[in-house]
Amino acid sequence: MLRKQYPYYLANRPEQPNQDLDVVDKYSGEVATRVAMADVAAIDRGIAAAVEATEPMRRLGAYQRKAVLDHCVVRFQERFDELAHALCVEAGKPIKDAQGEVTRLIDTFRVAAEESTRILGEVLPLDISERARGYTGMWKRVPIGPCSFISPFNFPLNLAAHKIAPAIAAGCPFVLKPASATPIGALVIGEILAETDLPLGAFSILPCHRDGADLFTTDDRLKLLSFTGSPGVGWALKAKAGKKPVVLELGGNAAVIVDADADVEDAVARIVHGAFYQSGQSCISVQRILVHDSIYNAVRGALTIATSSLVCGDPKDPETFIGPMISEKEATRLHGWIEGAVAKGAKLLAGGKRDGVMLEPTLLEDVPDDADVVCQEAFGPVAILSRFSDFDEALKSVNNSEFGLQAGIFTRDLYKAQRAWDELEVGGVVIGDVPSWRVDHMPYGGVKDSGIGREGVRFAIEDMTEIRMMVIRTPQ
Repeated sequence: MLRKQYPYYLANRPEQPNQDLDVVDKYSGEVATRVAMADVAAIDRGIAAAVEATEPMRRLGAYQRKAVLDHCVVRFQERFDELAHALCVEAGKPIKDAQGEVTRLIDTFRVAAEESTRILGEVLPLDISERARGYTGMWKRVPIGPCSFISPFNFPLNLAAHKIAPAIAAGCPFVLKPASATPIGALVIGEILAETDLPLGAFSILPCHRDGADLFTTDDRLKLLSFTGSPGVGWALKAKAGKKPVVLELGGNAAVIVDADADVEDAVARIVHGAFYQSGQSCISVQRILVHDSIYNAVRGALTIATSSLVCGDPKDPETFIGPMISEKEATRLHGWIEGAVAKGAKLLAGGKRDGVMLEPTLLEDVPDDADVVCQEAFGPVAILSRFSDFDEALKSVNNSEFGLQAGIFTRDLYKAQRAWDELEVGGVVIGDVPSWRVDHMPYGGVKDSGIGREGVRFAIEDMTEIRMMVIRTPQ
C-alpha cells in the first residue's frame, strides 16, 4: 500500500528533488519506501514562504479555517486503512495501535475545526479607580505568525496533528520537520492539506537530517518553536531558539500507585496496557508501579502472568501486542539497562530477552533507585514493580524524579485522590487509570524535565496566538 517514493511539501506543493531518505519497515528491516530530503536551501524557502503567507493566513475567516480542517477529517476517514498501514510499517506499531492512532488523528482535527470558530476574547472593565473613569477595554487573540514544528517518531500522525491542526485553526503558517524514521504520516497529511485552498506558503513539511535543521530553531522569522521529543534535544533547542517562545513536550518515567482498596484485576489489566502498548514507546508509558503491601503479592502474580502472556511478533498481525522497537540501537540500549538492573540485584519477573529489534515485555522488582530503568526514561517495554505501606510516602516516591508528565492513581478514596492532585509534581493526575491515558482536547504536558507549555488543541491555540488589547476612552 506504500508508494515507491514520497515528495516533501514546500509552500503547499510537492517537490521530489531526490529520494535520499530510506524509510525502513521496522519489523523486517527492509526499505519500504524512499522520501525526498530537504536541504538548507529548501528549508529557507519554506520559512520565507511562511512569512509571505502570514497576512493571507491571518485574514482567513473562521469558517474558511474550519472548512480546511473539516476537509482533512473527511479525507483521513477515507484513507483510514492506508494511514494505519503506513504507521504499522514505518513505526513498527501493532496494527490495532495504528488504527487507534488514526482515530485520534481524526479526533484532533475534528476538535481543531470546532475550536477554530471559538477563539474568544473579553470585554474588560477598566474603571477600577477614579483615574480610569470613562475607559473600557477589550482584548482578542491574533495569530502569532509563522511557526516551527518538530515532531517525534512514536506517534507520527497524531503528534504532528497536535501542531498542524491548532496552527490552521489559529491562522498560523508553519514549517514542520517530521522524524526521519517515520516521515510518511506527516507527508500524507501534507498531501491532503495540498487539496485545500490554504494560501500559498501556509505549510511546508520537510524531512531533513538533524544537522541540517538548525533553521527550524534559530531563524528569527519563526515566531514559535514547538518540539516533541527527548529532553536532551529539547532543552538544547530551547537554548538556541533566541527570542521566540518555545513549547517542549518531552519525556517521563511515569508512575502509577495501586492503593489497598484497588480492584486488582482491573488495575493489572490497565497497567499491562499502559506499560507495554506500542512496545512502551510513549512518554507516558507506565514505568514505575507502586503497590500497597496488602495487595502486593496478588498484583505481582497477576501482573507477571499477564506480562508473560503478551504476544510478540509481526505488527501487521492483529494478534500481536508487542512489535519492534524503533531501531536495534534503542533495543540494545534498553536491554543493557535491564541487564544492568539485574546486576545491581533486581529480580526479573518476566521477559528480559532481546532478538534484534524485538525486546520482550519485561517486569522487574527490587530495582535500586539509581538504576537507569528507574531514574531515566526507558521508552520501551520495561516496567518496575515496588511496594509501599504509606500513601503519602508513595506520593513522595512518585515525585522523586527529574520528570513530571502524568501519574496514575488506583484508589477509591476521594481524599487520597484529592491529595494526589494537590501534591504530585506532574502535569496531569489520572484517577482510576494509568498515566498513559490521554484524550486529545485536554491540556497535556509536563513540569521539570518533562517540558514547558501544554498541548491539547485549545491550549496549543493559546500558544499560537497573542493577546491584543484595545482601550476606548469616552470623554466625560
